[in-house]
Amino acid sequence: MAESALPDGLSSWLESTFKGKLTRLQRHIARREAWVVDIQPSGKQAIAGFLRLQRQAGNDPQRLEREVRIMQALGEQGIPVPEVYAWSPEHRAALLERDPGSAAIDQLTDPDQQRDIMQDFMHWVARFHLLDPAQLSLDDIMLYQPVTPRDCALREVDELQSQWRFFLRDYRDPLLIYGLHWLERFAPAEVARVSLLQGDTGPVNFMFQGNRVSSIVDWECGHYGDPLEDLGNIMVREFWNPCGGLKGLFTQYEEQSGIPYDRFRTQYYAVQQNVRGMIPIHYVAINGIEQESLAWYLCYRYLGDRATAEMLASAMQIEVEQPEYPDTEHSAEASSDILADSAYTMLQHDVLAQLENEFAQSRGRDVLALIACMDRRRRYGTAVEADELADLGAALGQTPASLADGHSALAKHIAAGTLEDQVIVRLLLRKAYRDEWLYKPAVALYPDRQWSEID
Repeated sequence: MAESALPDGLSSWLESTFKGKLTRLQRHIARREAWVVDIQPSGKQAIAGFLRLQRQAGNDPQRLEREVRIMQALGEQGIPVPEVYAWSPEHRAALLERDPGSAAIDQLTDPDQQRDIMQDFMHWVARFHLLDPAQLSLDDIMLYQPVTPRDCALREVDELQSQWRFFLRDYRDPLLIYGLHWLERFAPAEVARVSLLQGDTGPVNFMFQGNRVSSIVDWECGHYGDPLEDLGNIMVREFWNPCGGLKGLFTQYEEQSGIPYDRFRTQYYAVQQNVRGMIPIHYVAINGIEQESLAWYLCYRYLGDRATAEMLASAMQIEVEQPEYPDTEHSAEASSDILADSAYTMLQHDVLAQLENEFAQSRGRDVLALIACMDRRRRYGTAVEADELADLGAALGQTPASLADGHSALAKHIAAGTLEDQVIVRLLLRKAYRDEWLYKPAVALYPDRQWSEID
């Protein structure tokens, strides 16, 4: 065990709370920090726990506490969620029940089993969407209470922009700028009801045993809003974690919940989920953060950018052709870099082969991806930038002196509404295709991801 890896006093809190000995402490491989924990109380059955912690207050100091309260409230309503064994406000840490099932629905090889599980999941989504928020006693911990349809569509976006204004005020990424404007322009004018939403719901954020959901996990994005937002969230998570497709599942949801399904609104919320998610992901991809893998955030950024731009194109029925990519075999940039090649080879064959710890192996593979990304950016970055400048020049009427100038000019057109959506979406999607290609070694952490067809 590596108890020293936990914040000071946390191991003691666990042992004193449960009057036992900490016998297992294993880092869980995930984007958010979590630990697999076993505690052996004196004379009692061992406790199999899952430790979540929020080391830094950040922009939302109650993020984990809110998740804990939501799970406690849902458990009281018969919704399958992990039991909360203990919560420490001092350490911002929660010990949860560890479900012995699996979250890896995307790795199942039986499509019938995947379908059964997803149908059962949609049943539970319908169930918790029909709960009366007033009966959950969560108002004091929730960030806001939506009143209007605009609140449902945009209050979460507004809150996020407020939390990240220190980053967004000087960050001129055209996809985020256009995405935020698009969400404002096309916000739904009506909602069927206000429900408790998981906010990041779908495949891999629930556990299953056999063909049934055993617990719905990860409620850190839980909030009140339009139930169709969660359907958009399911689209996003199925993109990242394919599990047999979504056709028929949203009409099943409509039948079981009585909440009307609308295709465009669901696509709208898929864009909303992506734009919300991409703001902090862009920040981390640029600035890095302790305890988190940069390789994964590069994957989230460049695959997520492509997914966002594709969904914008799909929702607006705009067709965009793939750009051409640099020649990786015959161009001058294709020459190898002995430093990168040597670092990659030694890490792969001399270091990774000797690691036994699963988490360390995962981090080693992430470093391999970073080395490969640096090498591709050295080889092909200039060519990719030249192609994007050419696209910007065609759209703006004059080739910008730099990408920064081009993005600034594009942002002004987006704000003024002086370029057609088709022109902007084409620029954004072709840029996203190129960036995804350039950072292919990181994007390969989630290979061959595509949007599934919906009703």
